Amino acid sequence: MKTKFESLLLVIALAVVRTTAVATAAENFGHLANPTGDPVGGGAGYRDIFTKGDFTVTTVGELIDALKQARPSQVIYVADGATLDLTDAGALRLPAGVTLAGSRGRNGSAGALLISKHPGSMMFVTGGDRVRVTGLRFEGAYGGAERVSISSHFFGILHYACEVDNCEIYNFNLSGVSVGPGALKTSIHHNYMHHIQLGGYGYAVSNGGSDTRIIANRLDFGRHVIASNGSPGCGYEAAYNWVGPNATSHQFDMHGGRDRGDGTDIAGDWLHIHHNTFEGTVRHVVIRGVPSQRAEIHHNWFSGPAATKIVSGGNMKVYCNVYGPDKKLEP
Repeated sequence: MKTKFESLLLVIALAVVRTTAVATAAENFGHLANPTGDPVGGGAGYRDIFTKGDFTVTTVGELIDALKQARPSQVIYVADGATLDLTDAGALRLPAGVTLAGSRGRNGSAGALLISKHPGSMMFVTGGDRVRVTGLRFEGAYGGAERVSISSHFFGILHYACEVDNCEIYNFNLSGVSVGPGALKTSIHHNYMHHIQLGGYGYAVSNGGSDTRIIANRLDFGRHVIASNGSPGCGYEAAYNWVGPNATSHQFDMHGGRDRGDGTDIAGDWLHIHHNTFEGTVRHVVIRGVPSQRAEIHHNWFSGPAATKIVSGGNMKVYCNVYGPDKKLEP
């Protein structure tokens, strides 16, 4: 039986085949082509919303106790309307196979709110494979772009087949979701991620893995809303995302060897960037080297002219994108 994530990838793959065949239709460009059945950014209209769990928590103590007791396939539900201040809790480890859930989007709910003002540690890290975080709001210590002493991180994914969906994630000035090199088959979809924009850092999604899917998110007030260190093995697909105009630097990023100082020009293994809407005046995609396999960029709507919006060191195929407010198609 296919998992939800595998079914989502099949829908997206079929949609890419269909849109490639009819590339002149304007509705097939940018995030509005979203085939997932759920709204870009999650929230109202999202279908897979929890209303209960094996554990229901309303306090920090109850959450910590539930994390100690929860077993694979169990759900820890943070009650709607609850606010949990995790500033003094340190980095909490989410056990293998456990879902941490809230009810964002149900009957107008914003979802329970989890806060951490800790000036350094992650709010959460994975403790095993197949962890899911869904339907919640997460607020970090600082949302500005200034270089301040506070370095706020949300979530470190270090394991296989983990998922973050239908969440609002903001004010983690250094990083939102950080994907480690062993975290294959990571899915980050239908989230609203904003005000993650520390000067020199500021990554809503930072990717060090080889198989990260970033689908149908709303991304704004970032520095690089998606970034990767570009080490051999890195790769990500970004599709059906709305990327807002409030950016302090280019929006999608893949570092090259000169950034790492490893004597190569390698900028990851692969990238697949399609059906995204990019707003704003900054460069939208910057690949700072040469991907070992290839980068493909197609069916996006870029707000500016073609000549200024994509930068790469090579081994890249760019086709069937539209540019500017009039959606001018460039071959």
